[in-house]
Amino acid sequence: MPPVKQALLVGMSLFYVAGGIAHFLKPAYYVAMMPPFLPWHRGLVAVSGVAEIALGLAVLVPALRPWAAWGIVALLVAVFPANVYAAIEGIPGTGGYARLPFQALFIAWAWWYT
Repeated sequence: MPPVKQALLVGMSLFYVAGGIAHFLKPAYYVAMMPPFLPWHRGLVAVSGVAEIALGLAVLVPALRPWAAWGIVALLVAVFPANVYAAIEGIPGTGGYARLPFQALFIAWAWWYT
């Protein structure tokens, strides 16, 4: 793997591990973004946090990398409704509509490693 791609892989891993940890350090931030039609807000925040940590670590293991990268893509698609809800409702501190295009960038970033 070229050095730049390797460095970006490590950066992506750190990004998801840190994001997953944040789900447990500041759960209220993530709970506020949950659309009302979803049940079990705190539980879903915890599950998504665990998924981010696990996938962020798994993407560093060559044998798991393609599966983990697809898992990250799936996770990003799954959380997109929460980001749309946060933008529509103007939830403070969530980035509003500016956050939405980054989902496509993050999906492409993960897809690069599939």
